[in-house]
Amino acid sequence: MSASAWATGRLAAEQLAAERLAAAEAAIAPLAATHTAAVGGRLERVLDAFAAERVGVQHFASVSGYGHGDQGREVLDRVFARVLQAEAAAVRLQFVSGTHAIAAALFGVLRPGDRLLALTGRPYDTLEEVIGIRGSGQGSLAEFGIRYDELDLLAAGGLDWDGLEQALALPTRMVLIQRSRGYSWRPSLAVAEIGALAERVKALQPGCVVFVDNCYGELVQEQEPTAVGADLIAGSLIKNLGGTIAPTGGYVAGRAELVEQACCRLTAPGIGSEGGTSFDLNRLLFQGLFLAPQMVAEALVSAELTARVFSDLGFAVDPLPGAARSDVIQAVRLGDPELLKAVCRAFQAASPIGSYLDPVPAPMPGYASELVMAGGTFIDGSTSEFSADGPLREPYVLYVQGGTHRAHAAIALQRALTAISESHRLPTD
Repeated sequence: MSASAWATGRLAAEQLAAERLAAAEAAIAPLAATHTAAVGGRLERVLDAFAAERVGVQHFASVSGYGHGDQGREVLDRVFARVLQAEAAAVRLQFVSGTHAIAAALFGVLRPGDRLLALTGRPYDTLEEVIGIRGSGQGSLAEFGIRYDELDLLAAGGLDWDGLEQALALPTRMVLIQRSRGYSWRPSLAVAEIGALAERVKALQPGCVVFVDNCYGELVQEQEPTAVGADLIAGSLIKNLGGTIAPTGGYVAGRAELVEQACCRLTAPGIGSEGGTSFDLNRLLFQGLFLAPQMVAEALVSAELTARVFSDLGFAVDPLPGAARSDVIQAVRLGDPELLKAVCRAFQAASPIGSYLDPVPAPMPGYASELVMAGGTFIDGSTSEFSADGPLREPYVLYVQGGTHRAHAAIALQRALTAISESHRLPTD
């Protein structure tokens, strides 16, 4: 192909992409308005928590060394507890990820001989080695004598309510509920559904701890799982609640004694939540929480736009545009490894950091499959900023999340549309 022919083809692809994007933006305008309107109520919850705990500039500082008596950390914990509608919370930079926070909760509460039951099928990939489903010799729950079972989801991805009673026929110390879809083609769970599930679990086994992996779901709906019966939740600060500026960290929240048990696993028995400096970074955590309602709304608008763009092209998407959402993840079934790589490459090129990089499939710690990831973010690995990734396995699903502002998502999507047009890899091919 000559240079002039290539340029002509490129221009035609860009023009078609711009037209498709404009049509998608017009189609989702009412949905965008709805997500934007919801910011006020969630921001009020944050502001009320700040006011109730009398947050001042003195709380931005932290103490060094052991971190004993860190006033800023203690106030931050109470603010997060109010926002998450929980009795207590522990917000720690020492949590390296959401998986770490979840693992601390699991190891903190469970004891040898206990049974852990997952109610939403196979958990997210990074928890497989924590539980002991995959890998060995690194101190998984299984190696500490904790029994694990899981209740599969129904074929359509819904909860198996009929199978719940049989699954809980054995004594069970904890049930694990994954709110988000993770790397699976199934709907995320609405908070109301989590509440109904918690109620049913308590009716069958009153002493059972209901634990929710809350990653990607914070501030998406009006309530959090801890407001509707969950005993304990955990998540990452480089997702929703960090507001795109928290440098690292995670949280656990729920019943005070369970939060303390998780902290005893993070630090040590006898130290628990009383240790751990905040490295004078409390201001970023407070400010990130303040920004979070707006950032989550922008991520939801970005997800709506992504869903509309790809569904208009004929790809299967979940959720559908306008469907109820309980997390910020948008799944797109591309069905083609080369297309998955092409879209991630276009997103990476539209990233503020590392736009020159070519995302290629590679192993990632904790994952069974190679991943292809587009994530040129200011905070490494942040999924509150606009990013996309997916495991290189059938059916080659792209998982898009985050978005600090919808304009960025639109730019990235237009470049992806151009790449798809040039590749001639539409699902009808």
